[in-house]
Amino acid sequence: MGMGGTDGGRPSGEGAGPYMGLDGARSNSERTTATPHTRHTPPTPMPHPRPPARARFDLVAWVAAPRPEAAPGVFRQGYRQLDPDRAEAARVPTWPLLLRAGLNAVVGWFAYLYGTQLLMYLLVWFGRQTGIGPLAEPSEAGAMFTLLVVNVITVSVVIKVFGRMGRWLEVWRRYAVPLLSRTVTEEEPASAEEKAEAVRQRDPWAGLRQGGAVVAAGRLDGEAVGDVDYVRIQRAWESAQADRAFLPAFVEQVSLRGAAAFAHPSEARELPGRAERHDLLLAQVRLGTAQDVPKNPPAHRSAGFALDPAVLGTSLLAVGPAGTGKTARLARPVAEALCLQALAGTACAVVIGSAEADLGPDDWYDVVIAPGHAGSRYGLDLYGAAQDPDEAAARLAEALLPDELTARAETARTALQQMVGPFHAAFGRYPGVRELRTLLAGEPEALESLVKGLRAAGRLGSYERDLEHRERQRGRADDPGALLADRLALLDRPAFEGVFATDGAGRPPFAMRVLDHPLRVRVKLPERSHPEAARMLSRLLVGQFVQAAGARGDRSLFAGLVVDDASSALDIGIVRGLQRLRGANAGVVLLLRTLVDLPEALRAPLFGAVGCRAAFPGIAPWDGRLFSEAWGTHLVRETAVTLAPDTSGGIVRRAGRLGRKALSGTTAQTESVTTREVERLRWSPSDLAHALPAGHAVLSLTAVSGEQVPPLLVDLRD
Repeated sequence: MGMGGTDGGRPSGEGAGPYMGLDGARSNSERTTATPHTRHTPPTPMPHPRPPARARFDLVAWVAAPRPEAAPGVFRQGYRQLDPDRAEAARVPTWPLLLRAGLNAVVGWFAYLYGTQLLMYLLVWFGRQTGIGPLAEPSEAGAMFTLLVVNVITVSVVIKVFGRMGRWLEVWRRYAVPLLSRTVTEEEPASAEEKAEAVRQRDPWAGLRQGGAVVAAGRLDGEAVGDVDYVRIQRAWESAQADRAFLPAFVEQVSLRGAAAFAHPSEARELPGRAERHDLLLAQVRLGTAQDVPKNPPAHRSAGFALDPAVLGTSLLAVGPAGTGKTARLARPVAEALCLQALAGTACAVVIGSAEADLGPDDWYDVVIAPGHAGSRYGLDLYGAAQDPDEAAARLAEALLPDELTARAETARTALQQMVGPFHAAFGRYPGVRELRTLLAGEPEALESLVKGLRAAGRLGSYERDLEHRERQRGRADDPGALLADRLALLDRPAFEGVFATDGAGRPPFAMRVLDHPLRVRVKLPERSHPEAARMLSRLLVGQFVQAAGARGDRSLFAGLVVDDASSALDIGIVRGLQRLRGANAGVVLLLRTLVDLPEALRAPLFGAVGCRAAFPGIAPWDGRLFSEAWGTHLVRETAVTLAPDTSGGIVRRAGRLGRKALSGTTAQTESVTTREVERLRWSPSDLAHALPAGHAVLSLTAVSGEQVPPLLVDLRD
């Protein structure tokens, strides 16, 4: 596939044909038929050899693992929400727990004995006073019934009062239940192996058997199916269920290829060296453990912390100095998760960072773009394959200008549109870097060639005014064309030869229009050799992603972007576009060393545009102030202790206090304790700057649905 061409069609109304690989990108071994339609397609992904297999994956146990409903940010696989009272009791050591239970049992026994007698005496006395016969002079049967009722009431009260104080229920759970399982049933509690065997009896392909795909389920029973394979096949099955006409094709594909059915176009079914922290069934990636501290909500304490598309869809901003784990413990796991989801046919991933950034090996990606590296196989489309020349020129102009020249953005945008539009009309393509540079610089030969092309295409009249305006601007001190030509010169270098070609003579260009394909893209920016060019490309790519993700017609795939250093990738247009991604099934992860790298006017809007925020150890107090203001305050119970000289009592007490002061040198004081609820910052700038331990981070989340999670202290090393 090149940048244009045909692709397999999809059934009407569905995000992907159920039997067509991933989102219409069929693998070579598929032979099913569908109605094709013309559309733009991404560059052909590089084939990946199947990585060495992990230890045999227990599919049945993985599918059957409990995944209860939980708040956003909780890693739900195997999650069990503990009762706060029970969790508190579990912290009590054995001997204090047993001693307290025994003392309460002894006191409860005496309370039972004397309480029964007292209650019987009161009942008889009440009966005689009121003249109630059965109570005053009860019969033998009545007396037995009354005694039984009294015993039940007394025992209930004793168990309620003393059982709670002695924590008898915790003693029962901790010691009595295991003992009874051995002595009463004469057998040991079920071992881990027996429990796993019971789980294996469940059928992960029950849905296929019940839905009429018995042959396909039988083929899969004999295959080594991984979690990526399972999610990919289940997604195809759901599409087949939506349109039963595709059921025979689904069965045929699975019968032919087994677990490799509907494989990614690269034929990769796994990532080499992947970590065991992903739950693809819920598209979650586990990053660490929320700490058991009062600042964290009870539901999150000691639970695994995870991210998924539901929270990444509101975008995430992470701030912290170099070396604090932003790349290794946040960006790389998220990039790995997006790549795995792309192999499963549920996402597409674009990862941007320097060539030296550890964002996973090249084998994780289908398209690796390294501008400035002679061995790079793919190039970049500076215009993002935009259909509208004015839109393409506007985005390019914003990317070319540095932050200090944003005031001239409007005139630069107009100047670029006055060249890109006529060129596209004359030649049917966008200008390359050198062609655009010569046009903006006003070189006569380039302008003459453009006029001839417009005349030949019959479009000279439409663009004559634009050309005349550019001619009048040329040579003036404030000519934006000269400024843009100078900026383009940074990309018109021998190291970038063929990277930005638009005439088909260079490397196949990657364009952001392919976000409806399950592609995995890595862009390696030349930050060391060409730092200013890297900054321009970073801003251009992020802007194109935001633009393309919001304009997708097919949003069945989650479009994820990870930017390792976003300090030069943001402008006001991109920040505004981040909020539109929430409804487009797309999200961005932005990493910054410090907010000072951004223009001051951009910092507060950026905090408002993202729904998830992360502060890493060592951030500056002025950075922590923005986090603290964004996270707000909450009510806390505050206890104040006031000490004052003791002046109470008469002559004897006063004399005693005087003697004590003479002997010890201390004054007797009274202690007054006041408890009240006050508003306090969830995390103060000082706490964020100085109190965060290494390997930790404070993260707050907002789901696409609007559900929010207050800032959590998370250990990212666990």
